Amino acid sequence: MYEMKQKKAGETPLQPALVIKNATFITSAAKADQFITPTKPMIAVCGKSNVGKSSFINMLANRKKLAKTSSEPGRTRLVNYFDFGEFILADLPGYGFARVSKTEKEKWAKTLNAFFAKKDQIAHVFMLADSRHDPTADDVQMIEFLNYNILPFTVVLTKADKLSRMKIKEHTRAIAADLYLGEKNLIATSAETGFGKTEILNKIKSVIDLTLAAKNENDEQLETETEE
Repeated sequence: MYEMKQKKAGETPLQPALVIKNATFITSAAKADQFITPTKPMIAVCGKSNVGKSSFINMLANRKKLAKTSSEPGRTRLVNYFDFGEFILADLPGYGFARVSKTEKEKWAKTLNAFFAKKDQIAHVFMLADSRHDPTADDVQMIEFLNYNILPFTVVLTKADKLSRMKIKEHTRAIAADLYLGEKNLIATSAETGFGKTEILNKIKSVIDLTLAAKNENDEQLETETEE
């Protein structure tokens, strides 16, 4: 349904700034003491249980079954780590699934809080939301949480293939307003067609570059202080 934007008619599509060659599963963590300490920039993916996190991750990886998808929402109950070469991706437990017990929801919330408590290890957060619908109360709460903790994030709108181009623009504008965000803070995507994938990869590349630049600056500063 969608094609990548081209520079001019007849030219090849624009290539993403980052190319994923080999993404692999690392491990799963059920509690804080099982979280990994990343040695490269780490990007977290969060969102409602039925928003399409696994499909989004598989789209980025160019693999159909790297992250397990399920017809039953709420299957991701652990923090799942993946090595994407230049960065680590952390798939977080989905929230807002009505048929999960209160005890299970509290357990997931505790896991999420523990994960985000180590915000110095998180380079960026992709918060997924359904492009077809208004943000839920859980989505709004997550945005407020990210803002309160000063965590850099981008809202990724999923399932854009279900909308026309005009509707994508309309919904993006409306969702941005509902979340009190600028439209540039949202990226519409489709795991089915690959729509928006290049924009996501370009965003990841900019996050990696900024993270590594900041690390190098800190290392140089520490070296200077040690010499003094």
